[in-house]
Formats: sequence, structure tokens, C-alpha cells
Amino acid sequence: MARRNHVELPYEDEEELRRAYVFEDLQSFLDVYYAGCSVLIHERDFYDLTTAYLERAGSEGVRHAEIFFDPQTHTDRGIPFGTVVDGITRALEDGRRDLGVTSRLIMCFLRHLSAESAMATLESALPHRDAIIAVGLDSGERGNPPEKFRDVFDRARAEGFPAVAHAGEEGPAEYIWQALDLLGVRRIDHGVRCTEDDRLVERLKAEQTPLTVCPLSNVKTRVFPDLRHHNFRELFELGLLVSINSDDPAYFGGYVADNYIGVAEALDLTIDQMIQVARNSFAASFLSEDERRPHLDAIEAFASG
Repeated sequence: MARRNHVELPYEDEEELRRAYVFEDLQSFLDVYYAGCSVLIHERDFYDLTTAYLERAGSEGVRHAEIFFDPQTHTDRGIPFGTVVDGITRALEDGRRDLGVTSRLIMCFLRHLSAESAMATLESALPHRDAIIAVGLDSGERGNPPEKFRDVFDRARAEGFPAVAHAGEEGPAEYIWQALDLLGVRRIDHGVRCTEDDRLVERLKAEQTPLTVCPLSNVKTRVFPDLRHHNFRELFELGLLVSINSDDPAYFGGYVADNYIGVAEALDLTIDQMIQVARNSFAASFLSEDERRPHLDAIEAFASG
């Protein structure tokens, strides 16, 4: 028997719900996102959602996915941490076996919540450390600088978790500096506002710090008015280690292939440039050199063909 979870969303009808998906900024997206997450209750719900993503992504050519999850979105509703992570990891294991899509799982702290809440979440994650490759920081940037979570990230790194962080999407370039210097991150998610600081750009270039850019979501949350005005090509031509990614694709109208195609067409990127972007995505990953090599070889085979 199929199970359907029921949730009361704050919309009068379908048309009002559709209008809610026309976001004014990052926060207006998050309001809808957190309401939608309330349907996720049982381990099977997290399994089904993750499986649906992997099937769609795999069908579009994705061979490795590094997936963020926000346990606080669910634990604050009374859902046990283990329910969340067990459902997701079971799906990732099945996706590797059945779809040939390898994966890593990154646990993010919600920056609009307190550092104390983040620290408690880290404590809850320790029994599940084998399932989690790294920790990150996401949710609304405005008024929530990375420095707020310095102690949490110090503890996470002491426990053996490498770090990443959303920074420089809506927040200023200063937030990227903080993520690098105070949180000790090894890559920046988004990072598109780095171009406001020439010294920061030079550092990112010199250190080849990966920027995981999500162009369609940047447009949907009004960071850029449209893809033609996105600065991805500028970032690439500055010599930064940029890759193209999808961000909550069900909400932003585009999985990875949609982002690749949209950016290539809107910014007139060449096939050679797009091949380098694909290489960058594996260079930025948490895969080992041995795990990375078959993917890079496949890209080279395509390029030479």
C-alpha cells in the first residue's frame, strides 16, 4: 500500500503555490523549502527522495554526486537524526550498486540557527561519522556570517571532518574570507561575489580553491537577473577552479544537465571550456586520486573523440 504524508502548506490553492515558487531572494526560497520538507517523516521518505534524485541525475550523465543534507530541518521537528541519515545513506548505497552513481554526503549546519544548535547537531552526527564525508554551512547568509560558527568548525575538523561552506552568494566577499580563514574550508559553495575583491580573487586563483557554482539557482534567487548576466564565464577566464552544479533542482527548475546547457548557451562557452569545467568538478570533489582517475579518463576519451 502506498503511503502519503499529509502536510498543511500556507497556500490557498495550486496557483498560489506556483506563485510562491517565483522567488524574490534566497529567503523566499527557504520559506517554501522548509515548508515542503515537513512531509519527510519516516526513513523511507528520505530513501525515496534521495533515490528519485539519483535516478534523475544519473539519467542526465552524473557519475558522482556530493549531496548536502540539513539534519536540523528535520531534528527540530522531532525526527531522529538516525532516521534522516539512514534513509539517505541506504539510497546512496543502492544508487551506487544499481545506477553506477557514486556519492558522498555532506552535513550542513543551518546558519540562521544558533551556534549552540550546530554544535549539538555535530554531537548527534558523531555516531554516524562513517556516513558523512564533510561538514558545511548553508541557509540564509544575510546577517549570519561564517565567524558565528568558528568553534563548531574547529570541533568538526578536530573530529576529522573536512569543511566546506556556502559563502559569497548573497553575502559579501568578506564572508568568503571568513570561511577560508576562520572555518578552514577546503572549497566554497557559490562564491560568485568574490569578484568584488581583487585580492580575494588572486588568493582563490593561487590556491585553486574550488568554487561550486549553481547558476540556475543564482538566477532564481535574484543574485543575477538572468543567465546572460551571470559571472560564471568571468570566473572561469580569471583562472579560478569553478564547476557547474545544481542547487535544490526541484525548486530551481534545473538539474546538472540543465545548468550545463543553460550556461553554455547563455554565455557562449566552447566545448573545450565545458570539458574543462567537467574536469574541475572532479578536481573539486572529495574523491581520492584513484577514484577520480577513471572519471577523468572518460572525459579525456570524450575530448579526444
